[in-house]
Amino acid sequence: MDVRIGIQNSPREIGFETSQSAEEVERQVSAALSGQSPLLKLADDKGTVYVVPAASLAYVEIGSEESRRVGFVA
Repeated sequence: MDVRIGIQNSPREIGFETSQSAEEVERQVSAALSGQSPLLKLADDKGTVYVVPAASLAYVEIGSEESRRVGFVA
């Protein structure tokens, strides 16, 4: 699934694919925004870990879990 994280006062966003479910990602984002956790910590498919301070989050976009199609669609 694709995840994009926007950071306050930064013109770039963090974008990656993860094997976590949408519910897991949403649960971690909710915990960070509610103050239960000071950091949002997510890992991508390659093993890279992204740690973002909860106070710096501008938005988190959680994509669909459906796989991408390859080829032409008529």
